[in-house]
Amino acid sequence: MNHIAIHGKLTADPELKTVGSGTEVCNLTVAVNRPVGKDKEKVTDFFDVDAWGQSGVFVEKYFKVGDGIIVQGEMQSCKYEKDGEKRTAWGIHANRI
Repeated sequence: MNHIAIHGKLTADPELKTVGSGTEVCNLTVAVNRPVGKDKEKVTDFFDVDAWGQSGVFVEKYFKVGDGIIVQGEMQSCKYEKDGEKRTAWGIHANRI
């Protein structure tokens, strides 16, 4: 099973785009704080999220930078090569927002 749920704040205004098939996709980044050990400062993780179709339209219409958001979805990886190095990027494909 591949399931992730995060609660955090948007780092920028969501960006809605229309892809070649005419479907909308909204890209956003969510900052999530997590404690590290007892009495230590919090560490912030940044998650790239894509929301497709009506979910994406909803996010772009009602959310802006700094707003709190809860995202549920699937973690996905994308392998690519940059400057001769093989890399892997991780992101969340949103099912519910």
